[in-house]
Amino acid sequence: MERVKKLLKGEKPLTWVFYGDSITHGAVHTFGWRDYTELFAERVRYELGRTMDIIIDSAISGDNTRGLIESFDWRVGRFNPDIVFVMIGMNDCSENNPIGLDEFAGNLERLADMITKAGAISIMQTTCPIIPHHAPDREPYFPSYMDAIRKVSADKNLPLIDHTKYWQENSEKLFYWMSNAFHPNEMGHRAFAKLIFQSLDIWDVENSYTCKLIIP
Repeated sequence: MERVKKLLKGEKPLTWVFYGDSITHGAVHTFGWRDYTELFAERVRYELGRTMDIIIDSAISGDNTRGLIESFDWRVGRFNPDIVFVMIGMNDCSENNPIGLDEFAGNLERLADMITKAGAISIMQTTCPIIPHHAPDREPYFPSYMDAIRKVSADKNLPLIDHTKYWQENSEKLFYWMSNAFHPNEMGHRAFAKLIFQSLDIWDVENSYTCKLIIP
């Protein structure tokens, strides 16, 4: 993460891509409020004065690691990004999705290699947890898929933002942060943004309207 922090402090304009599924897409369940990628854009491009930075959300609802690999050139590569945030796994872990744990881990490794080859830094992210007993097709498998993200990040020495761990440590707030069993609402997206800001050392409640936003 230190490399990313250093880039943030530099003068070179950066291209940031957020890559993932519906949780990063931010559609529907934000009810018109900003999702975490939009909050990030406000914090970086306006509040930090990095107006020349380009921030792109190319996530697609319903996607999985196969989709991220197959459409990488169009959704990531052509933008020549400097940093790519990857948040994926909620669909991969469903028993209705034919992506086993081994394939999931392999896809993550391949995706990280593709991002490196494109000249960018990968920031791997775990996702929001599942509300207990509300997604039986996913809940039993979810922890091992999040562990796979952590392992790939560690094995490849990639920055990791562990949202799952943070949300589990604040489990009493889960119902305030979620729209349904596994999609965050606008408050959940603020929680995502908060942990990203803290991880990048740009969390500043005193001077940032974005950081002042209420999170129950």
